[in-house]
Amino acid sequence: GLRGRGGAGFPTGTKWSFMPRNAPIQKYAVCNSDESEPGTCHDRDILRFNPHSVIEGMAIGGYCMGATVGYNYIRGEFLAEPIPRFEQALKAAYEAGLLGKNILESGTDFDLHMFAGAGAYICGEETAIFNSIEGFRGEPRNKPPFPVEVGLFGKPTVVNNVETLLNVLPIIQSTGEKYASWGSTGSKGKKLFCVSGAVKTPGVYEVTFGATLRQLIELAGGLKTGSSIQAILLGGAAGGFVGPE
Repeated sequence: GLRGRGGAGFPTGTKWSFMPRNAPIQKYAVCNSDESEPGTCHDRDILRFNPHSVIEGMAIGGYCMGATVGYNYIRGEFLAEPIPRFEQALKAAYEAGLLGKNILESGTDFDLHMFAGAGAYICGEETAIFNSIEGFRGEPRNKPPFPVEVGLFGKPTVVNNVETLLNVLPIIQSTGEKYASWGSTGSKGKKLFCVSGAVKTPGVYEVTFGATLRQLIELAGGLKTGSSIQAILLGGAAGGFVGPE
């Protein structure tokens, strides 16, 4: 029941199934770490505090799709902390034999590269990521063809969000049945939400799907003294406003 956490909510397993897994050609897995919506910082915190989860999620996804090379496209403004943390985790994974050729003598290959963007907002769009990695201007490509047909370097490619890949591990560690028991009917599992504005404790909070805005505000300590809800902006600058009623 895992759905993409990048905004569209597309079923992750279905997306992976589109990849021509057994075709004898190069295939790519890409992580979209170009978090750039104002007020959003959950992907940044995942890269800061748990980068190994992203690496492992990408390796598992690559195995499922038959992709042997991955790229993590990270926003350029993350040079201060998330990028060094991810680079350190990437080095540790290679040193432990968890990435590269014939991983743990399993016959499985997966090489993972980090690519730092230049901070262009449009590069959060998946095909603009391809152009940026290839050294071109970061502009979206026309569709079709779709990335699973012609993606990075003209090869089949699947792009997933940081938080989507983070959720691969709980499914395996807790079993799919356990994971599916969390959340609502249409959306399984847990979700990270950034809560900011006139609350006492702005931050990133994890709740199961089905939680209410009231619960999120309470987790953030409630409203600041003397404040009242005028409007709530959902989904960053590209989202919509919800009034107090």
